Amino acid sequence: MSDPLSPFQRLRSVPRKVWIAVGTVGLLVCALAVVAWPPSPIGTPQAAWSTSGGDPARPTVAPVDGTSCAANVPGMADFTPVAAVDLPVRANWANRNPAYAFDRTAEVARGFDRVGYCLELTGPAGRQWVWTAMAPFAADASRLGLPTRRGQIVRQRVSDLEIASNVEGLTAGTGLPGYLEMWPNSYNAGASGQIPGASDGRFDADDDLRGALGYGSFQVHLVAPTRPSSVPPQTVFAVNGFTSQKNPLSVGIGTAPDGHPDWTLSDNAGAFTERRLTVYARPSVLTLDQHPRDRQLYPRDAESGAVVPVVGKVHDARVRAVRLKVTSGAEGWEDTLPVTTGGDFTFRRRIVAALREYRFELHVLGDGLSRRVGLWDGVVAGDVYVIQGQSNAVSAKYRGSSAGEESAFVRSYGSSTADRTFSASDRGWNYAVSEAIRQPGSVGQWGIRMAHRLSDTYQVPVAVLNGAENGKPISFFQRNDANPGDIATNYGRLRQRLTAAGVIGRVRAVLWYQGESDNDNATRHVAGVTALLSDWRREIGIDIPGGSRYYVFQVRTSPCGDSSTGRLREAQRRMRDSLGVTVLSTNGLSGHEGCHFAWEQGYRELGDRVFSVLAHDLYGGPGDGVASPDPRAAAFANAERTEVVVQLRDDDPLTVQPGAQADFRINGSTVTVTGIAYRDGGRLVLTLSGPAAGATGVSYLGHSGAGPWIATSTGAGLLAFHNLPIAGSAPPAAGS
Repeated sequence: MSDPLSPFQRLRSVPRKVWIAVGTVGLLVCALAVVAWPPSPIGTPQAAWSTSGGDPARPTVAPVDGTSCAANVPGMADFTPVAAVDLPVRANWANRNPAYAFDRTAEVARGFDRVGYCLELTGPAGRQWVWTAMAPFAADASRLGLPTRRGQIVRQRVSDLEIASNVEGLTAGTGLPGYLEMWPNSYNAGASGQIPGASDGRFDADDDLRGALGYGSFQVHLVAPTRPSSVPPQTVFAVNGFTSQKNPLSVGIGTAPDGHPDWTLSDNAGAFTERRLTVYARPSVLTLDQHPRDRQLYPRDAESGAVVPVVGKVHDARVRAVRLKVTSGAEGWEDTLPVTTGGDFTFRRRIVAALREYRFELHVLGDGLSRRVGLWDGVVAGDVYVIQGQSNAVSAKYRGSSAGEESAFVRSYGSSTADRTFSASDRGWNYAVSEAIRQPGSVGQWGIRMAHRLSDTYQVPVAVLNGAENGKPISFFQRNDANPGDIATNYGRLRQRLTAAGVIGRVRAVLWYQGESDNDNATRHVAGVTALLSDWRREIGIDIPGGSRYYVFQVRTSPCGDSSTGRLREAQRRMRDSLGVTVLSTNGLSGHEGCHFAWEQGYRELGDRVFSVLAHDLYGGPGDGVASPDPRAAAFANAERTEVVVQLRDDDPLTVQPGAQADFRINGSTVTVTGIAYRDGGRLVLTLSGPAAGATGVSYLGHSGAGPWIATSTGAGLLAFHNLPIAGSAPPAAGS
């Protein structure tokens, strides 16, 4: 296969990451179908597909000759063909309108409950066709065609996929799990982790969307129903390259036999004499105002469950009743409501917060009519958490894999991407993934460990929304008070995700890990955290009894790699008293690599520590060794000033590893700490090299890398502190 990428694109490529980017050559002339007038933009208020000559109510479609969709799929009779396009060999439709042959979107203006596609090709293998239908992924019929403009992005699972085809090897059937990749953008071969069996080195059912327009993907895939799975995804059909300036279209039915499985870069459109794509929608008999989403997590209430509403209005006179069927494992419930004057109906089904998924099906019954009009799978009730901050909150994979921590009962919503266009388009529930970053469902390595342990231990589903961004100072995370939902801001993107997910007031805890990029500027950092915390407390957990809990990690270094500074970390330690938050230590983790952490002895153990703290604070779990050791005061233990006692707030026993004394400093004196011992009552006794004349305080700064450490039984390391004043006599023991 010849290389369709320009020399510049090849220079930009990296191993296992093939980029498809906008070409720099001039516009190519497209061979377009003849239309009565130029088509108007899709996805705008003026959107309309053009109508071919003749009766617009009788559009031109492929002939019924035994080798077409219509000749083989009886169920298509319920669908309205809303658009069709004869695909050219080359298109270059970026920010332009495909030459649709007709427009019947008005016929489904009141809504539709299924979407269908028929792709018909005539080429070297003869006449090939495929029909596929699914639950709607958009409410606007003008968004069902080829996406050619910025923001027209769909990357999501779909329920109840139907497939029929005459192409050998393509799985046929109904009720199948699917995945859509539809966008005008360029993309590379990296995988998001949402689709089991997908490759991060070849283009297939799980590719990495890029910001620039310039190639285009319109793909439907059949995927494994559960994660993990060794079954690779299967392409149902693909139309690629329709926004490229230089590449021919790449089209195919089924998985490509060679090259990339999804036909990307096959450049094969010229091999076919017919290339017709027809878009269908099944008109709906009702409208829905409230309903669950696939994989949605509803925050549980005080009775450890949640009410799932299904609310709508029937507008078809044939419908006599509406039935809601809910199943979970072997259990099932049915509720049927007659259609009354006005057509309004409301179902409220309660589900329990447990490791069980619920399937919701909405049916209509009437004169000559029996149809399922809604299907939502994998619905659960559970707890919601937010992770925010910079790169150690992102907690990407640096060394060691956390993939084994992923679970069907750990969810997320939207994408942590900083791209405002991608963020706005990612409005769906996902399985949480830990190693892909800035992707749908990304929660990070320690985030997945924390959530998995909470879910397993307390048998409850957990959702984590991670809004962190690498290398950002505290100013980056602030709210635009004039427009709190401003998607141009990090705060606004996270707020929009929480709002769209329906969880903004029901977040149990927010976990904040940031400060390395504030370069030990304690004043700026404290002001920023104070403002951010005030905004969160007004919005994030207002529907939780007592409000959300807030946790602040004391960073290991500030800036990254510099453990000699202490002012910012001292300010973070004091936030327990000044801001009423719980401060978590990152000392005691030997997998530290200067700024970030490996999986083992790093993010894995950090996730364990967060789990232990949340388990104690929110679930009634054990408390021994959970709190990060925090000094309350320091004093000389003798008149000679050769010993200092550091009194801790808690009296959990600590393990002092040999050599830990090297991390202590006696401020205002040249003496050093030569020994350290833990004593009952939460006391650390420091032995000095001589009398500490002129001493003003004691500091513990920790260090980068591995131990030695001073830590609790759960591994929580002593919090760093800076210039803690030394009194002339020992303070009272803890609790006195």
